[in-house]
Amino acid sequence: MGIAINTIRVGLKYVLTNYGETHKFQVIEALEEGNFKVKDMETLEIYELEDLIRYGEGKDFEILEIEE
Repeated sequence: MGIAINTIRVGLKYVLTNYGETHKFQVIEALEEGNFKVKDMETLEIYELEDLIRYGEGKDFEILEIEE
């Protein structure tokens, strides 16, 4: 069971699955409600979480915190 977007915290790492795609990222800044600036852990690209869920939440939508 995944977590809700409103429980995401700055500095923590997460994996998001949506429409068959998986993204691992670290949250670097909280923006407006429900959106965050994130850094992709594989490409180091910086983007907004909103960009990953722009087209809605698929049946496989899930966000999990990565424990280190």
